[in-house]
Amino acid sequence: MMKEIDWNSLGFHYTEPEYIVRAGYHNGAWSDPYATQDKYLHLHVSATALQYGQEAFEGLKAFRGVDGKIRIFRWRENAKRMARSAEGLFMAPVPEELFGRAIRLALDRNRELVPPYGTGATLYFRPLLIGTTPRLGVGPGQDFEFIVIPSPIGPYYPGKFHCTTFIVNRHVDRAAPFGTGQFKVGGNYASSFRATEAAHAMGLDCLFLDAKTHRYIDECSAANFIGIKNLSPTLSSREGAKASSYEYLTPRSSAILPSITNDSLMTLARERGIKVTRRKIRLEELADMCEAAACGTACVISPIDRVLDPERGKEYSFGSEPGPVLTDLYRALKDIQYGRAEDSHHWCDIID
Repeated sequence: MMKEIDWNSLGFHYTEPEYIVRAGYHNGAWSDPYATQDKYLHLHVSATALQYGQEAFEGLKAFRGVDGKIRIFRWRENAKRMARSAEGLFMAPVPEELFGRAIRLALDRNRELVPPYGTGATLYFRPLLIGTTPRLGVGPGQDFEFIVIPSPIGPYYPGKFHCTTFIVNRHVDRAAPFGTGQFKVGGNYASSFRATEAAHAMGLDCLFLDAKTHRYIDECSAANFIGIKNLSPTLSSREGAKASSYEYLTPRSSAILPSITNDSLMTLARERGIKVTRRKIRLEELADMCEAAACGTACVISPIDRVLDPERGKEYSFGSEPGPVLTDLYRALKDIQYGRAEDSHHWCDIID
């Protein structure tokens, strides 16, 4: 029996599920996924996941909608991204069909963990792919394990849709150009800990610059960056300017993880007549932006009130409250995920 959960008090923390789902890759073929209550890995100490970092993961959510139905958001895009990560680390990709079956099985065996509508909590899935072949010589493994870990979560940032302050970091590079930054692998996050933990100790979050020149914005800690530029200088961002007066800016870089949330928000922005641009963004361009945010599966949109650059004596401010453009996009995406608006893009798989 699962212990009673206070859905309204959940943070972005692990809650033990009843079942996880596993599948193995051996002799060139994947097994069928199966549910198990065993949460521990029986892994050789020389497994390539441990010795050489052959590991990739994903993150996606299921939502209890206003109609009581469960919606799994864009899981096929997560399956495709995990396949790209696997190929980048020379692992056997998990077939999309197997990925989908594993997610559905994890949901079916843990339905009591889908939070009620209106609590702000969701059921989060953490698909994990690891190399299990024992090796000491440098090289990839030939055996892999795929695991889906479900856990109910609350908002990534405890303030929900409130603003966060970021600080520029020039002393830690999250990922090198043409390295593993475009893949969702644990090493990218481990390499950022020195910077992010130092920022968190000051009550801040971390803005990473490109590793080559330290001139361009790369990512916000573990999320993509969004900037909103007002193209109509006669109206401020809070005076009701038309959508066509804004530009949605997000960095283009070979070291950035392609965010499914960012892709969704860009689609919604275009539908509103907002100009969407993905390009290199100089740090100094923050001065031309009226709104800014981090975005990703975990946080959805986390508005930024300020970006501090103490080494250059700069501070970029965007207001103490979330701006109208990001607020509208946030609500539009959440409305689709919770079934409050038409899902014209067929992003959600609906389960009774």
